[in-house]
Amino acid sequence: MPCDDCKKGFQWNGIPAGKETTLNGANAYITGDSQNTAVLILTDFFGYTLSNIRLLADHYATEVNATVYIPDIFGGESVHPDAMTDPEMRKTFNLGAFLSRNTKEIRWPEIQAAARTLKQQYARVVAVGFCYGGWACFKLAAETSLIDAISVAHPSGLEKSEIENVKVPVQVLAPEHDHEYTELLKMYTFETLAKAAVKWEYIHFPAVGHGFASRGNPADPTQKDAFERAKEERRSLFQRVRALEVMLYTCMT
Repeated sequence: MPCDDCKKGFQWNGIPAGKETTLNGANAYITGDSQNTAVLILTDFFGYTLSNIRLLADHYATEVNATVYIPDIFGGESVHPDAMTDPEMRKTFNLGAFLSRNTKEIRWPEIQAAARTLKQQYARVVAVGFCYGGWACFKLAAETSLIDAISVAHPSGLEKSEIENVKVPVQVLAPEHDHEYTELLKMYTFETLAKAAVKWEYIHFPAVGHGFASRGNPADPTQKDAFERAKEERRSLFQRVRALEVMLYTCMT
């Protein structure tokens, strides 16, 4: 069950370069102008308006020449970014109630439809998930008609069956410390992907915790190195998907 760590983090400096749009009627952020490759970012509880996520989208749009979409997957709700550093605001935000309004049963059909819309418009589509968005990426990976690859960082709400059903290349960015992506679930991921008929990579990030890839502290050298490395690992995946290059079966540390 997601807890206080899902509401903590740090805001990054920068001004997003994209624009507001809609995707299947939902509000969304879009950046980039590729006609061939799209990236679908599925967010943590801070949602599509968080500047950190938009800055990451801008980075990928530029680095790999992709059009990047960040849809609102919470029906207009999200954790306010000030909650990252305000304990009282974190305390008053009822995450359990929020999740009851954003169950998998409610949000999965919308996420699935968003991926389908992008796949009808672009030759290559990669899904990226952080925290809550992680389980959704794994579910998308079960349908080769929807997605070409996924990259997931510190997933929450992930079930074993969702790991078992993947049919496209998978990249997992796993922090050493994670209340939600537990050691048992990490091991199950590793063992399951090792037997699966898909290309995959599992990348371990020592000394960092849940949320590092989207809300890491830029003033902390360890965290900064980790989220910058995560950006580069994901960029490498995008480039390989674009070039139709194969991924290696590997565990990287």
